[in-house]
Amino acid sequence: MKFFLTGSSASGKSALAEALAAALAREKNSPLVYLATMSARDPGSLRRVARHRAQRAGKGFETIERPLALASLPLPAGAAVLLEDLGNLCANEFFAPGGGGEAALLAGLESLFSRVDDLVVVGNEVFSDGAAWGPEMTGYLAALARAQRACAAWADAAGEVSSGAVTWHKRPAGRSDLFWKEVSPG
Repeated sequence: MKFFLTGSSASGKSALAEALAAALAREKNSPLVYLATMSARDPGSLRRVARHRAQRAGKGFETIERPLALASLPLPAGAAVLLEDLGNLCANEFFAPGGGGEAALLAGLESLFSRVDDLVVVGNEVFSDGAAWGPEMTGYLAALARAQRACAAWADAAGEVSSGAVTWHKRPAGRSDLFWKEVSPG
């Protein structure tokens, strides 16, 4: 099953994504992969990566750090994969040396959705701050919006997390109401 989650910073989306990925891995007794997209280059991002690693400790994740080029990423067969997060991946493809822009971003995401049966993708709500951005940032935000729409379309379930509670905007038949209550904190 494929999930797409979005929400603002500190909304609880990462904790929900980890719980969903772990539940999917348990269902099939499959490997559990955390696909980390942040390119940590400064003290603040290094602290954030360390905090995320500590939060995942003991949860059974194999962490693969991949800030670019998801289309060519080898993954363990049958793994449940958590991609954290789309905003970092988009920024890397747009602004990092070796980034392939929106085409590489969408190709990598489409590749993941086509070859991974159990996938959780974490997006970002960064569109409502009201700031006036220059053309480069406006282009990045437009590409991120297109990538998030694509992920929501490819996903079986799509939800928005706010204050630790999720609102499912898309969910397939075939799962019990109990399942949706269990994966809907708040």
